[in-house]
Amino acid sequence: MKNSRIILCHPFIKKQSNPNFYKFMKISICTEDAKRMINKIIGGINLETYIKGNKEAWEEAFDKRDPSWGANIVEKVKNEDYAFFNQQTMETLKKYDLAGKTIGQFCCNNGRELLSLVKTTKAKAGVGFDIAENMIDFANEKAKELELPCEFVAKNILEIDGSYENQFDVVLITIGALCWFKNLKDYFAIVSKCLKKDGIIIINEQHPFTNMLAQKSEKEYVKEYPLNCVFSYFSHEWISNDGMGYITGKNYESKTFTDYTHSMSEIVGSMCANHIVITNMQEFDYDISEGFEYLDHKGFPLSWILEGRKITD
Repeated sequence: MKNSRIILCHPFIKKQSNPNFYKFMKISICTEDAKRMINKIIGGINLETYIKGNKEAWEEAFDKRDPSWGANIVEKVKNEDYAFFNQQTMETLKKYDLAGKTIGQFCCNNGRELLSLVKTTKAKAGVGFDIAENMIDFANEKAKELELPCEFVAKNILEIDGSYENQFDVVLITIGALCWFKNLKDYFAIVSKCLKKDGIIIINEQHPFTNMLAQKSEKEYVKEYPLNCVFSYFSHEWISNDGMGYITGKNYESKTFTDYTHSMSEIVGSMCANHIVITNMQEFDYDISEGFEYLDHKGFPLSWILEGRKITD
């Protein structure tokens, strides 16, 4: 408990009245956990603000959703294998025998991918985490309709507790998950904690290359020069009040969304720092974000799939 005492003596901690600061002190924590916790608490106000703001913005988007959004989940999951996965991700998933396994998805949105994967592979169980409570309620309703062994949990990923430690044989991360976390080492620390030893992680995400480019809807976009690199590859904070058009079918003045750019080295390095080794990686010249379709099949890296394995507890 030495590190716990050090943290409790930190002058910033002594000022805190939030009981969440002290929950961690009931367990023994290692040096790396202690350092990570100090960094999180020192920056705690900003951390809590951007995550709380994103929660409110996502829940607002779901409340404003177009009636067609998510309406086909039950039908597609029942009638199609690997519904909602692109061809390359489907081929990657087929490499693994997931029958009888437990699958976790971190930032599961409305649950459609996890529901599809559990049904198709005859997995033992699926657990999906997302911050928006109303979206999680929706996902649980669909799981009940489909009679699938899936549970969806409304949770800030960074606050997932020890009850999920070493629970998952496979972790799935898909497009639009990583950008919602300022510090990926903290994110992958939770992912690694929840994975069993030798557990598999599969990621299908937007390529960091696109973070330098402006989308057509952004003021920095120049039609004649769509490949102008107008943003930093390495670090950028995005603030938006334009809503989530893919859910609502239109733009609207929304509560504030805050997300972050991450380079490929930051993603891979954050995984390696948390005992996850890279076993395979593929890059593709097609867009999966619905923001850069005009660059499809022109030789630019627009999306990627990574496979990894946890090597130690």
